[in-house]
Amino acid sequence: MSIAQILPVLAASMGAATPLLLAGLGELVAERSGVINLGVEGMMLIGAIAGFACAVDSGLGAWAGLGAGAVAGALASLFFAIPALSLSANQSACGLALTIFGVGLSAFIGQNYVSYSLPGMQPWPVPGLASIPWIGPVLFNQAPVVYVALALFAVTWWILARTRVGLVLRAVGESPDSAHAIGYPVLLIRYGAVMFGGAMAGLGGAYLSTVYTPLWVQNMTAGRGWIAIALVVFASWKPGRLLIGAFLFGGVTILQFHAQTLGITVPIQLLAALPYLATVVVLVVISRDKRLVQLNLPASLGKPFLPN
Repeated sequence: MSIAQILPVLAASMGAATPLLLAGLGELVAERSGVINLGVEGMMLIGAIAGFACAVDSGLGAWAGLGAGAVAGALASLFFAIPALSLSANQSACGLALTIFGVGLSAFIGQNYVSYSLPGMQPWPVPGLASIPWIGPVLFNQAPVVYVALALFAVTWWILARTRVGLVLRAVGESPDSAHAIGYPVLLIRYGAVMFGGAMAGLGGAYLSTVYTPLWVQNMTAGRGWIAIALVVFASWKPGRLLIGAFLFGGVTILQFHAQTLGITVPIQLLAALPYLATVVVLVVISRDKRLVQLNLPASLGKPFLPN
């Protein structure tokens, strides 16, 4: 394998990792507040069909679709947040219900958009950086949404690690009773975290339908929402590790399309299953180190809270 063969794979991995990074960041913020939302797959599908429908019907293109996808994902998250947070229903059950709802709703709405396609979004080379040997074509010759995702990662990391907002969010995830006792609105903070997670998942889904593969296909997320949830555990609830994990899984996902070019003689069915096999392997390996999991796991994750 030569560097000329590897560079296109690395460049394509950036695009494949973007929906995982967006959805994973949203779920990470929700879980740091103490809420586990298993409805990421459903919110991504709702964002995907909402974004595609908006882009087609409005004629405004991919950017309008991305905004619509984010709004749709945030609104869809309320189907989880109201019963799980306000009514103290089981969070896992509510998340699974949201995924089932998202699969069905997107398929119902999407049947009218199967024959449509969009022009997509052309790569935007960063002036002066795209020409850097090796690094330039990989990092600085991507669709603008990839840069937006990286900027959202940087802002999210900074807020969680360096600001009072992040400190309060983490405090709510660790001890909601203590946070409530000193006057913080725990439920309101958790609602905000869950809706942010929904917006990011919807944005990731809209990226798939308007930019990455600019057409609508039923169940086009293909399990990426579940991989995003697994990435949060893989990252031990750390944004930096999530970024690395997203690009690793993106590389595994894109490998199936470049296997022949790289001289890999493996059945295509096995290559298609690699992202999901990698997810299972990673979760098994991480679960063996219980100390690492307990050290970083938000103490109140999945536990309902109602103020007295």
